[in-house]
Amino acid sequence: MKKITKLLLTVALCALTIIAAGCGGDKAADKKADPNAPVKIGVTAGPHAEIMDNVKKLAEKEGLKVEVVEFSDYVTPNVSLAQGELFANSMQHAPYLAATLKKEPKFELVEVFKTVNFPMAIYSTKYKKVEDIPAGATIGIPNDPSNGARALLVLADKGFIEVKDKNDVSTSVASITANPKNYKIQELDAASIPKAMGDLDVAVINANYALVAKLNPSKDSLLVERADNPFVNIFVTTKANAKDPRIEQLKKIYTSAENKKFIEDHFKGSITPAF
Repeated sequence: MKKITKLLLTVALCALTIIAAGCGGDKAADKKADPNAPVKIGVTAGPHAEIMDNVKKLAEKEGLKVEVVEFSDYVTPNVSLAQGELFANSMQHAPYLAATLKKEPKFELVEVFKTVNFPMAIYSTKYKKVEDIPAGATIGIPNDPSNGARALLVLADKGFIEVKDKNDVSTSVASITANPKNYKIQELDAASIPKAMGDLDVAVINANYALVAKLNPSKDSLLVERADNPFVNIFVTTKANAKDPRIEQLKKIYTSAENKKFIEDHFKGSITPAF
């Protein structure tokens, strides 16, 4: 009898322990994030990182701690943001975000304000004039849907090719309707294009990667994307973070006169504020 009583008591204590552990776990899950903790902002290496480093300095003066997290590609910052590893990111334009959300609708990412404009441009280490580019030349463009479309629209606008709709931000190689000089369009990772210029006749490069490679769109390119383009860069966060007061604080700091002056002075017109 004593053994049965002891066994029942042991089972009861185990059950209470499991229930207590379960309750403790729920409280931990319900615990809200520390509003005073550093906010992690994802950026791509180069200009976005440099601008955010300046924002970090300005934020510290207002008591907001910012941790800048650099990435070497466009894909990972959105994945990391969607997974909660970042508070926000600053590395993309609206069409790229739209393309990402179409592919990954569960991400629930939103634009919160506009940042800067990075003009895409056409470069060549082999030819100094557009007129010198021969028929059959190989042209390198980004291989991601959004920046690839942007590059094709630049080429169409400058007369290299013709596409179905010169305003369609989802344009692809399949959208090319005319290529009178039989240019070979080679799709490459955007970050790798500057390094591949020696193997290309012409390269269409995003400004942030061009500047990392010491190429200034306004000085070193053959042609520059027109200013009235839809590819203005944006600051992005999750729907859950959008109402966080730190977002509004970051917007105020990023769009401040101090940060605007930094962008204008540091990049000397090759990158322009969009605010």
